[in-house]
Amino acid sequence: MAGHSHWAGIKHKKGKADKQRSKIFSKLSREITVAAKLGDKNPDMNSRLRSAIQAARSANMPKENIERAIEKSSNNDQSNFENIRYEGFGPSKSAVIVEALTDNKNRTASNIRTIFSKNNGSLGTQGSASHNFQRLGVIKIDKNEIEQDKIFELAIESGANDCISRDEFHEVHTDIDEIYEVKKKFEKVIANFLSTEIEWLPINKVSLKGEENQNMVKFLETLDDEDDVQNVYTNVNFED
Repeated sequence: MAGHSHWAGIKHKKGKADKQRSKIFSKLSREITVAAKLGDKNPDMNSRLRSAIQAARSANMPKENIERAIEKSSNNDQSNFENIRYEGFGPSKSAVIVEALTDNKNRTASNIRTIFSKNNGSLGTQGSASHNFQRLGVIKIDKNEIEQDKIFELAIESGANDCISRDEFHEVHTDIDEIYEVKKKFEKVIANFLSTEIEWLPINKVSLKGEENQNMVKFLETLDDEDDVQNVYTNVNFED
């Protein structure tokens, strides 16, 4: 769910562990429920819900879990989830953006502030860290879905800004207001997507070594383990 570039790769491998599966499913289910509640329950008519379902399938979430999450959106409970962004600086003054989906802002803010504080970081105001990033639409596709030369050709034809082939997936960048239009063109050729999200990409990355690098990974993992946290972005460059 979290991060960008090499951190995304680290998290992707981490997410394969059984002990993390239920937590990942919980976060995916929450996104599906909120997407269905805010829009049409038919994924063909709701691009956010369609992307959430595709991400859940990529994580091997059972079909019944997906259906249950959609059904939950019809419940007239007291839960009103909000998307909230937190910004701050982690270990070694690294810039960090945390996106949360919460039904209790005070609880979430307190928990995230505590995590920053315990890891020699500090939570700041909105805008304190985001100037280190650019906000783009990011579509990730497993390399087994399409060959590299074809994905580049498709990216050009669809009007995407950039296409990068990483170790395990292709990554297509778009303007944030064009991500779903570009996605529709990709869907004519590709059936399965790892994720389709608006992400914060670092403008200038910083490299950490040794203990500093280990402390940063521990900090990001602790943030990811927080139930209300959906995505984490940092300007740290993680070496393979």
